[in-house]
Formats: sequence, structure tokens, C-alpha cells
Amino acid sequence: MKNLKRLTVLVILMALMAFSFPPSCLFAAPAPTKNVILMIMDGTNSDILTLSRWYRGTDLQLDDILVGGVRTYSAQSAITDSAAAGSAMATGVKTKADYIGMHPEGRPLLNVLEAAKQSGYATGIVSTSPVQHATPAAFTSHVLNRDEFGDIGEQQVYQGMDVVLGGGAAWLKPKSKGSMKNDDGMLKTKEISREDGESLLEVIRSRGYDLILKRDGLLTSQASKLWGSFADEDLAYEMDRKTLHPDEPSLAEMTSVAIDKLSQKRKGFFLMVEGSKVDWAAHKNDPVAMISEVLSFDDAVGEALTFAREDGNTMVIAVTDHGNSGLTMGNQETNEDYKQQPVESFVEPLKKARLTVKGAVSELKEDRSNLKEVLSNYGLDRLNKKEYCALKDASKSLGGLEDRMVKLLAKRANLGFTTHGHTGEDVFLYAYGPGKPEGLMENTDIPKTVASYMGFTLQSDRFSSWYVNGKDYYRTKGYEVKIEGRTSNNPVMVAERGNETLRFPENKDFYWKNGEMVRLNSVNVFDGKTFYVHVED
Repeated sequence: MKNLKRLTVLVILMALMAFSFPPSCLFAAPAPTKNVILMIMDGTNSDILTLSRWYRGTDLQLDDILVGGVRTYSAQSAITDSAAAGSAMATGVKTKADYIGMHPEGRPLLNVLEAAKQSGYATGIVSTSPVQHATPAAFTSHVLNRDEFGDIGEQQVYQGMDVVLGGGAAWLKPKSKGSMKNDDGMLKTKEISREDGESLLEVIRSRGYDLILKRDGLLTSQASKLWGSFADEDLAYEMDRKTLHPDEPSLAEMTSVAIDKLSQKRKGFFLMVEGSKVDWAAHKNDPVAMISEVLSFDDAVGEALTFAREDGNTMVIAVTDHGNSGLTMGNQETNEDYKQQPVESFVEPLKKARLTVKGAVSELKEDRSNLKEVLSNYGLDRLNKKEYCALKDASKSLGGLEDRMVKLLAKRANLGFTTHGHTGEDVFLYAYGPGKPEGLMENTDIPKTVASYMGFTLQSDRFSSWYVNGKDYYRTKGYEVKIEGRTSNNPVMVAERGNETLRFPENKDFYWKNGEMVRLNSVNVFDGKTFYVHVED
């Protein structure tokens, strides 16, 4: 009888609880993870996308997710550079040329990758350029000049990202010299490494990364934190990689591995992927290399879309930061007969190339004895005497030879170029998944869209004032503040009050308090005049 009474009371209590608390409270499902993969195809105009589609012979992966367009101008010019464009897409603020993650007034701005990390998300970057180059730098560092690869590289190492894959090993090494070919094919000695003499490779290892230098290591690593540095500078063009640099991974492989590692994190992730070298090829006016990198990027987009479609909670955005070269299908020589130009007249001359112009010319012997083979590898066969003699004469300078080769191939393929520089047109916007952007938008709207989906805002009181003037802040707290080694390679802000001394080293995520290290939630930034730090009141 007692057991029956106890059972009756238990049933009544459970019934009361059911009425008092809705099922969603009793059995609350965990919030779904949210992921964002932002993919940037550097320096790509619309005609090369059309030409790449014809070249491949099938639709691009990008075609299925075309949703709008993006305006690319900077704070000072109708035609942006990659630093200002990358910073706009990272911070939501248009800025000046060469500025990396900096407001046009010169102060650092918290970017969307940093905000995602501070909000508990895993983070990573992938690039075929040095990771210190303008676009990946804009998502990971803060400098007034995009060429400050040493400072950029140091800030990246101390940012605490989970995955970093790309080139740029030279700026992780202590100061050294190397022999490199200049445009005339002559060997010269060049500073290729860090000026401060620090070994960031040692720091990377000490921070728990699996430091990978070869493709095989990337594809077999079981580590959750990866730093892949696959070339001293940029990675090879995809067309050249398979033949000349098989130890380097493809962009699609790096993207796939990065997604796999980051998706193992509990809350979700933010990943920035740059197909860097469409831009590099466009600066050379090399249509073969441009196609190589568009298709390489498209393959990487395929990896992202495969994951996003299976996952259901991943936003994918793909965009270019600006146009480059003014490539056109058609040129002055097709003024009269453009109506009779089949697809083959544009594509078939390009399909003869087995290497990009850089890859082909890299095989040229010092005595030029294999010039015909080099030209053939770039698709330049059946040369008449005038063409061959002009190319042979140009081969005295590697830069001159490349220029002559790309001009001849473009002529054969009925292509035109208006510039070796950037262009200012609006670019295509591609997106997939929940919260995706649509329509014609400013490049500064991209990080705002990302932040909104991930549940934070870059304009919040917390994030908008993340970096403060260290000297002003600590002086209001009663400290004497000075900067030691202002013109050295390792400047330090020193704040002293009574028996307490704080030392903030440039580019690091910590300070020393009376000799004891204290970790910060961000890196210290020094622009040559002002030290910027993050403080939690």
C-alpha cells in the first residue's frame, strides 16, 4: 500500500511538471552549429569566368549559386587594391589602399574572423598566395602597409586560429638570404625572411600546431590544429602544380582538409578561402593561368558546397574582390567578323598549352637551347620565322619573353586585354545556405551578413571598441607609459605604476606583468607611432 501511495504521488508530480514546463524546456535540443565559408577569387573579371566555362566544357560549380553582385570601390578610388577590398570584406568598413584591417583614419578594426573566434567559433584561412598577402592578411592582422609581411606573419601566428594553409614560409623563418632569379634570369641575392630574427616556426610548434610542409603530410595529418606552409612564397598555378610541384596541395585539397578539421569543433566555424592567383595571372595577362586558377577555385567551391549541402547549417559565400586586366573575348581584330567566331576559335588555342607562361619559362635552359620546347609547352606551335625570331630575341629577358608569349597566344585566341592592373567593375556574388545574401550589395555588407548569421555584430559596443590606444588608456589608470625600441624590430610599450611594470610586445597576444606572462584575447598592434591593445575592464 505504501508503494502504491508513493507511485501515485510521483505520477501527480510528473503531471504537474508537464503542465508547468513546456516540452521544449524539458527536452531542449542543443542549438545547431553554424558555419560560414567565405571564398574569395582574387582579381577576376566576368569574361574569364565565361571563357573558363567554355574551356571546361561544362557549367561551373559557381553557376548554380549565382545570387547577385558586389560593388568593389575603396574609400579613395573607384578601382580598389586587394588590401582595401579585403579589409572591407573583413571589417565592414571601406578603407584606403594598402591598409590591412585598419580604419581610413589609421586605427585597427576588429575583423569578422577575430569576432567569430571571440564568440567561440573555430577559425581558419586557406590561400594559394603567401598567407601574409593582402586578402588573408585582412582577415588576420592590422598594419598600415600591406608589404609589412613580417608584422603580418607574426600577428597571424599569435591570433590563435585553428587552421592556416598556404604559402609564405619565408616570413616565418629567422633572417636569411636566398638566391632568386630576377626578371632578366640572373641570380641575385635577396632578403626573403624575417627582419627581427625570430623563428615563428618554433612558436607555431610550441602552440600545438602540426606544422606541415608537404602535400602528403596535409592529407594524412590526424591533428586538430594545422599550420601548412607549402612554399616559401606563393604556391604554383594549378596547371603547373601537377607537373612541376607535386608536393604542393591543390586549393580544393586544402579547402577539404580545413573544413574537415574545423567541422569537428563544437560550436561551428568561420573559414576564409582565397584563390589568390587568378589575380597574379591577370597582372601578367596570361589567359591560360587565369583559367587554371578559376577552375581550381571552382573545384574548391565544389568541396564547400558538398559539405554545406550535407550539413544544412553552413553558409557559403563566393565572390571576387575586384576585376583585373580587362580581359575580353574579342579584340580589335574581331571588329568585323565577331559574328562568325565560334567558341573553338577562343578555346582551342588555349587548350594547346600544357603549362602556364610562368611554368613554361621556368623550364628554359640558360643557353636557351630548349626555347622551342618551352614555347610548345605554352601552346605556341607552328611559328613562322618572324614570330620565332621575335620570341628568340625576347628570351634574353625572362620577363620580356613572358610578355611576348602571352601577347601572341592572346592574339591567336582572339582575346583582348585593356590593362595589366585592376579594374573597377561590379563583380558577381555567389552564395548558398541559410542566411545567404542576395542582390547587388556593397563589399562591406558581406561581413555584416556573416556576423548576423553567426549571432554577433561588429558594430556592438564590445567589438567596435576592441582596440584602444594603449598609452591613453593606461595613463588614465595612473601609469607612466613609454615605447621602448620604437625604431627597432621588436618595439615594446611599457606601463609603470608604483612597483608594477607592464610590458606589451608588438604583434603578440600577451604582456608581461612584473616578468610574468599574461595572455590577452587579441594581438598588440603598433603602427610606428601608436600602440593599440585590447583590455577587458
